[in-house]
Amino acid sequence: MKKLPLALLALMLPLPALAGPAEEVSQARLEADVARLVAFGTRHTLSAQTDPKRGIGAARTWAEAELRKTGAACGGCFEIVLPETTVQGERVPTPTRLVDVVAIQRGTQRPNEVVIVQGHIDSRNSDPLDAAGIAPGANDDGSGTALVLEAARVLSQQKFAGTIVYAVLSGEEQGLYGGALLADYAKKQGWTVKAVLNNDIVGNSRGSDGLVDADHVRLFSEGPRADASAAARDAQRAIGGENDSPSRNLSRWIAGLGGGLAVRQVWRADRMGRGGDHLPWQEAGYPAVRFTVAVENYERQHQNVRTEAGRPFGDTLEAMDFAYLAKVTALNVRALTALASAPMPPKAKVTAAVQTFTDVDWAAVPGAARYNVWQRRTDAPGWEAKPVRSTTETHVRLEGVRGDDWFFGVSAVSADGAESPVASAVPGGAFAPEAPAKP
Repeated sequence: MKKLPLALLALMLPLPALAGPAEEVSQARLEADVARLVAFGTRHTLSAQTDPKRGIGAARTWAEAELRKTGAACGGCFEIVLPETTVQGERVPTPTRLVDVVAIQRGTQRPNEVVIVQGHIDSRNSDPLDAAGIAPGANDDGSGTALVLEAARVLSQQKFAGTIVYAVLSGEEQGLYGGALLADYAKKQGWTVKAVLNNDIVGNSRGSDGLVDADHVRLFSEGPRADASAAARDAQRAIGGENDSPSRNLSRWIAGLGGGLAVRQVWRADRMGRGGDHLPWQEAGYPAVRFTVAVENYERQHQNVRTEAGRPFGDTLEAMDFAYLAKVTALNVRALTALASAPMPPKAKVTAAVQTFTDVDWAAVPGAARYNVWQRRTDAPGWEAKPVRSTTETHVRLEGVRGDDWFFGVSAVSADGAESPVASAVPGGAFAPEAPAKP
């Protein structure tokens, strides 16, 4: 058995561990939820929608019932919505009903500021069009679905300034349809989406080559933002910021949360040649990241259940590491707690060309009592350990700081100390969709 050594983390924004609700995560409940999901036989998007015991319809009904049960236990703190559409495509040969199961926990102060945690409930085996065969989907993505349900149970007992959305998505394996459906729903609702935490394959610690790593989780984020206009790309070429999308700064921020699991940031939108339900959010201009295991077991995903030459294949329960899944869940709970408590990251800009000082300006955000100004060298992976200025104003002048050599950013801090991620003061650095080009 090979053991991966702990990697040194890049310099990141230091933040408190934010234990609290994360300590309430139950490994036993996670295991029970994944086992129940596996028991549906298949959760393929094209499987039965009305069978009460088997298929995607039964699985969705069960997930909805679990969220309603959690909502009842918190005195009706959830609003349950079921965004729905009909899809057809390369892996959906005939028009098919698609439904997401979503619980909304409204914020007490800024209900339109939304942070979303999501996983996809659908599963598949070797043939992406096989809607009848066994497709247990324990790790892909029973693990992410169970994480969402457990986060809802734990965080429903708390109140937050902002809104938390718990989303169980459909149709990921057939073309990222569930993520696109929810992103479209968010846009129609006019939500200010602060962050999307996508959890997909988050429940095993042993790779298909025997490599074991239960100490890290990978976190994927885009660099240049997907929704950038041609003008924004031109400005980025001139000023910089290829490594400063809101998704990338969200990744840096999560890596600094602390706790029992180290974050290995992977600076690409997703694994090579593959994708997940965070990508439709990025394409729509919203900050989104993907959590996934440190080492993947390719024989235990997208495979028919079988044994060949004594080697097991298939996404089954025995390949799971539920202690690891509990740690990933706790990290998500920490992030959700902090994000729902903090203000939005401010939209910032820098004026520094051909001068020996740097001006940083930003727009005030609701809920902010003060702001921290950050800087890092252009070749540094993360922000410096301490802010260069803390102020109640929306402007600072950094005397003697030549802007050519630095990137700058601003975070917002609430009266009780909850701090947002840093928004970089570069083209495309704002935590909001890019404005459409003027005709």
